[in-house]
Formats: sequence, C-alpha cells, structure tokens
Amino acid sequence: MTQTPSSAKGTLYLVPAPLDFGCATQSPLDQSMPAHTLAIAAGLRHWICENAKSTRAYLKRVDASHPLGVSLQELQIQELPREVHKKGDHLGGFDATPLLAAALQGHDVGLVSEAGMPAVADPGSSVVRAAHDLGLRVVPLVGPVSLLLALAASGLNGQNFAFVGYVPADPAERAKRLRELESLALKTGQTQLFIETPYRNTALLQGLLQTLQHNTRLATSSGLTLDTASTHSNLVKQWKQSGWALDNATPTVFAIGR
Repeated sequence: MTQTPSSAKGTLYLVPAPLDFGCATQSPLDQSMPAHTLAIAAGLRHWICENAKSTRAYLKRVDASHPLGVSLQELQIQELPREVHKKGDHLGGFDATPLLAAALQGHDVGLVSEAGMPAVADPGSSVVRAAHDLGLRVVPLVGPVSLLLALAASGLNGQNFAFVGYVPADPAERAKRLRELESLALKTGQTQLFIETPYRNTALLQGLLQTLQHNTRLATSSGLTLDTASTHSNLVKQWKQSGWALDNATPTVFAIGR
C-alpha cells in the first residue's frame, strides 16, 4: 500500500546525464544541462546508478563547475543489479526498496543513468515505483532526453509515437520485427522509435534499407547535443540513392513513419 509522504523522508531526484557517454568527444555540461540540475546533483551524497565508475566520472565533471558537497571518495553509490540492466525493470520482479534506505532516513538520493533521463529507455523504473510506494517525494530534473530530441528533429509524427526499445540482432528476426513496426506506422501514422547497442548501427541501417518499403520515411539522429550531432530524414528510396552511412560507434536513435 502506498504510504503518505512525510517531510522527514528524503527526496528521490531523477538526475539526467549528458548524452555524450561512450562518444569520442564530450561537450561542456552547460551546453546541455541546466545550472539548477547541476546544483542539485552537486549537493547529493547518495546515488543509485547503473555503473559506479561512470557515475563518479560524471560527478567529477559536475564538480568542475558546481563543487560537490562532499569529496568523490565520500559519495555513497549503489549500483542496480546486472540483471536489471540486461532485462530491464519495468515489468517488476526486482524489489528496489533496499536501495532507498538512505531516503527513509531523511537523505536526498539521486537516480542517474549513463546517459539521458533515468528510467526512460534505461533502467530505474523499479526505483521510482519503490519510492512512490514508500511515500517518498519524486522529482524529475530537467536535462536531455535523446528520444524526444530525435523525434523533434525527424519530421515524423510527434503527436502519436512509441518507443519500442531494441530490435532483434538476428537478421531474419530483425526483418520480421521491422516489417511489423512499419506496418503499424503506415497504418496508424504512429512514429516508431528504437535504438541499437554500440557498433551495430551499420547492420541495423542496412537491415532497414533492405526491409522497408521505398516510400517509408526513415530518420536517424546521432551524437545528439554534441557539436558533431547529425540528423538525417528521408524516404528509404532517397537513402539508397544517397549512399549515406552512419558512424557505427556513435549513439543513434532510429525512427520510421510516414
């Protein structure tokens, strides 16, 4: 049963991270992260994250402009279990309550992903659910969300859209899934957004061009918020004519529709 929020309890802050994780270059934090978000992040001692090492690296960048309230060595960082990373935590099955012990003792806690908004295209929803069930205040902070940036830049339907996660890596299964998504997009007008793991961009793009109909619109957004960011949106037949290729290592959001 959901408990009544209490002022004696801490707040769970959903802290966005810049989208340059895993990229060859990094952009200044003040180009994508509001000062208010960085100030709150700098004041937090307790964290829940995917990876402690990358979280410390992020907070070291924060410290350069907004000095941390404690040293990096004094931060209390807890990692989500590995199986949560692999399978996700939106369907239940993982009890995140123990991770929020500090919040129940009155300490504010930050939830952070390696890039973008935690719990959106990343694990963390189990932590948010547990916070609500414990009567904690949950506050999402402002920062970059790659899916919405890519959608806005695509020229596709922004009134009706769905994020479908990853498509299969197996070529035959991938082609089947892409046809299903294309059929849904063309029938309903709903834009379909999906992503891929690093170094599979080229294979996915080739699969899209081999599978989709000529007049389906395909959009890609790579390296969002970086100076090298690029978005391409064309009909499949135009993609084939242009011969344009993706950087295989740069994080990319794919979208199809009409």
